[in-house]
Amino acid sequence: MKFLSFRKNEDIAYIKLENPKEFNTLSLKLMQELDELLKDIAKRREVKVVIIEGSTKAFSAGHSLREVQASTSEEALDLFQTCYRLMRTIREIPQIVISKVQGVAVAAGCQLVAISDMAVASDEARFATPGINSGLFCSTPAVFLSRNIGRKKAAELLFTGNMMSAEEALQHGLVNKVVPREKLEKETEKLAKDVTKQSLDIIEIGKKQFYQQLNMEDFQALNYSTEVIAANTQHPDAKEGIEAFFEKRTPVWNDQLKIES
Repeated sequence: MKFLSFRKNEDIAYIKLENPKEFNTLSLKLMQELDELLKDIAKRREVKVVIIEGSTKAFSAGHSLREVQASTSEEALDLFQTCYRLMRTIREIPQIVISKVQGVAVAAGCQLVAISDMAVASDEARFATPGINSGLFCSTPAVFLSRNIGRKKAAELLFTGNMMSAEEALQHGLVNKVVPREKLEKETEKLAKDVTKQSLDIIEIGKKQFYQQLNMEDFQALNYSTEVIAANTQHPDAKEGIEAFFEKRTPVWNDQLKIES
């Protein structure tokens, strides 16, 4: 792979953006490669968590302005539709996606953090949506940024282009944890392993339910969720989990049995 490196350790997949000379810009080819890799991970169902990371200086600087500058209107549409498809893949794969952020995450790089299910940041990390400074308002990053943090802070970032510190990102809900740089790897893995204890089938059910209900009216959401949890009770892992609870033992999930066999 040209723009990514990939490794797998037990139930966790690690994807590293490998274009540090261009601050890990989300070029068309990188996004296509990342989308294909995530879809393959989803299909194989060998891991429960995917950790995405960048380099020391930059998680990702967003889209390549050189690529944008050189594109026709049709090429620009293709570029941003490719990004749209990547965002949908991240949302729709069964695995939990965690962004591990060291350095800056700006524009579509900030969007990548915002679309991730969880995020852990170094205390040196910085976040911004500075497109407006170049006359290109961060319209697409605005979608998930404004669904992670409050409107006033989102508007401040989008209309000023100013940087937000890691501590501010934590305060406003963009990241789950902020840790010293030397503890970033350990704390990200700890969060990932707290998820990998669970059944992948149930993670998948829960991830879909969580995002589906977010924008529904309260009792529409409750009605939908009532149907989901009722169906969930009949899943073999729910039966195993409840039985294990009463027997005071660790449950053995269906995906574990498949691996062992």
